[in-house]
Amino acid sequence: MPEQTVHPKSDPPRGDARTAAVAAPASKPDAAVVRDALGVGIAVGLSGFAFGVTAAGAGLTLLQTCALSLLVFTGASQFALVGAIAAGGNPLTAAAGAFFLGVRNAFYGLRLSQLLALPKVVRPFAAHWVIDETTAVALAQPDRRSIRLGFTVTGLTLYVLWNLTTFLGALGAEAIGDTNAWGLDAAGPAVFLALLAPMLRTATERAVAALAVLLGLGLLPVLPAGMPVLVAALAAPAVLWLKGRSFGPQAVDAVPEPSATGPDAPAPTTGATLPADHMCAAPENRPHTPRTDRENGEDR
Repeated sequence: MPEQTVHPKSDPPRGDARTAAVAAPASKPDAAVVRDALGVGIAVGLSGFAFGVTAAGAGLTLLQTCALSLLVFTGASQFALVGAIAAGGNPLTAAAGAFFLGVRNAFYGLRLSQLLALPKVVRPFAAHWVIDETTAVALAQPDRRSIRLGFTVTGLTLYVLWNLTTFLGALGAEAIGDTNAWGLDAAGPAVFLALLAPMLRTATERAVAALAVLLGLGLLPVLPAGMPVLVAALAAPAVLWLKGRSFGPQAVDAVPEPSATGPDAPAPTTGATLPADHMCAAPENRPHTPRTDRENGEDR
C-alpha cells in the first residue's frame, strides 16, 4: 500500500498570527515625531526664563543658577529648591524636598530603559534627560525607532533651550520683571497634561489619573514639597486592587482549557509515515485492518 510522509506545517499557529497582527505597531513618519518633539521642547524650554528670574530673586548667583539647570535639569525640583530658599527655608530641607520630587524620574527610567534599549556607554548620558517631557513624548511613539528619535530630539531641544533661557533670565532678572504675569511657569505642566490626556483611553486609566490628582492636590498643603507626588503614585496600585476585588477570580476561572483535539491540535511529528487512505484520521480513531495471510507471507 502506498505510503506518504507527513511534513510539519510551516505556517504559525492561528493564535500566534492573530497576536502578531495585533501587536504590530503602526509606523510614524520621522517628520511627525520631530515636529511633536520640537513643539514640546520649545514650549517647555521657554519656562527657563521663569526659573532664572526666580533663582536670581532668591539670592542665587548667576553661576549657581546656571549650575542647577546644567546638572539637575528637572524643572519641578529646581523650582521647589529655589522656592523653599526664597521663603527662608533651610537649604538642606529645600534640597531634600527637591530630591523627593525628582525621585519620580527613576521610575520613568525603569520603563524607558526597556523601550530605548540603548548601549551601556550611552545610558548614563541619556539618564540625565529622563524627565516628564521626554518620557511623555517617548511613550507616545509606536515603535523603537520613533521612541529613540522622540526622546533624543525632545531631550536635546529642551536641554539647550532650558539652559539658555535660564542664563538669560538670571542675567536680565530686573528687566524681565515679574514672571508670574507672563505665565511661563505653567508652560511645562500644561504641555505635560496635553500629552497625557490622549493616553487615558480606558476607565481604569482615567480612574488612576483622577485619584492621583485628588491625592496630589489634597496633600499639597500638609506634606513637604515633593511628597504629594510620591503619594499620588499610590493611585495606580489602589485602583488595580479595587478592580481586582470587584471582578474576583471568576474571570480567570472562566478561561477554557486548551483542547488536545480539534483544528488547533498539534501537527504530527517530523518524519512520521501514515497510510495514504488514513492521513486525516486521528491516531486513536484509525480503523485497524487485519493483515491477510498473503501479506504475512510477503513480510516473511
